[in-house]
Amino acid sequence: MRNEGATGRGRVPARVLLRGEPDGWHWVLVDDAGAERRSDFAGAGTRWSPRGRSDPEPAWWRRRLAETADGLRDAVAERLTDATFREFGVEAAVTWFAVAEPVEWEGIVTLREPDPARFPGRVPPFVVTLEPGRGALLPDASLLFSTRAADAWTTLAAVAERCGTLPPKSSFLCGWAGHRSVRVGRGTLALSTGRSEDGVERLAQICGTRAPGWSGNPEMRFRLDGVDLLDEPAGDVVALLRELDHEIVRRGRSVRLAASGLTLHAPDGADEAERFTGVSLGVPAGLSPLWAGS
Repeated sequence: MRNEGATGRGRVPARVLLRGEPDGWHWVLVDDAGAERRSDFAGAGTRWSPRGRSDPEPAWWRRRLAETADGLRDAVAERLTDATFREFGVEAAVTWFAVAEPVEWEGIVTLREPDPARFPGRVPPFVVTLEPGRGALLPDASLLFSTRAADAWTTLAAVAERCGTLPPKSSFLCGWAGHRSVRVGRGTLALSTGRSEDGVERLAQICGTRAPGWSGNPEMRFRLDGVDLLDEPAGDVVALLRELDHEIVRRGRSVRLAASGLTLHAPDGADEAERFTGVSLGVPAGLSPLWAGS
């Protein structure tokens, strides 16, 4: 993301503008004195580009733009409130209004007291304890690989209600019978289901992602054998898992515990001092026949 210009130091943000143009998206921060600062997002713009052809926009293209705008509004709000907290010690809430839906939005900024989770120890984390071959334990529930799909979705909906976020979002994910996700703080908890040999759809994979930086309220943590997989430097996590006799297999930026069905993911360009940002736990290959007939 590239910045152009700057608002005056110490000036309070008042408005934000998000615009999608043919060649890309950008947002503009306007402070209380009217000064502006522009930031560009990397990636494609709003023009339909079917590899040089002059095909008309497909029916799903406008929906795709709306989804992109949704994600970018969330990104703008997170970046702005983080910057406001660093400079002023308060949060910035953004109320969005469509100017030219889905590619142009204006947000009004309201300052509020900082989230208690900004301060260590004020809000208990949402801990997901992974149990290879079995599933995971949540604060108030369990997600086992013997769980039928309907019960897994009900549990995920209860997580969303507990965390005050939107209901589970269903997505198509190749290779799975079903896939749904919810936000936990600034992280994502996702479940995938598969259809076993007896025709029953059951939980087959548990995934979590969490970007670097403040983790939101509540902070989501993934633990295996007492190790916080996404909270310690990646190199330390790997060393601890080796000390616990886990066999480590590296594949690019990913680390896999083959016998456990667990994979840790690091972003491109990350080094061992940085943290993993994703974790997935599936049924280990050696137990898949048991899962299929359970």
